[in-house]
Amino acid sequence: MQEQHLYEYAIIRVVPRVEREEFINAGVILCDAKSGFIGAKIQLNEQKLLALDPEADVEMIKLNLSSFEKICSGNDGGQIADMDLASRFRWLTAVRSSIIQTSRPHTGFSSDLAKTLEKLFEENVL
Repeated sequence: MQEQHLYEYAIIRVVPRVEREEFINAGVILCDAKSGFIGAKIQLNEQKLLALDPEADVEMIKLNLSSFEKICSGNDGGQIADMDLASRFRWLTAVRSSIIQTSRPHTGFSSDLAKTLEKLFEENVL
């Protein structure tokens, strides 16, 4: 039997007009610091975004969303990407009132973290 990893994950949301609190799910971030895994999977549905806010700056939002992947990979993510995995996850999932937000972290068990990330992405974003 494969080892079960306790992980945390959060859904990445785009809230184009914060005052209206409407959002679309645009990605998932998953972390298991004990095993050394952190990953993010992002896909912005531009049609849904523009339905919520026809004047949304799609390119700027995409650029900012890509920072989640950069920080998780440790490549070109600035000082935050240099932090340990748990600190990166905490920074990425900190409560904020901005266009890009995350859900509160949730936990689960998995024997294959990469597959779990993909499954969570399919269930919550696609």
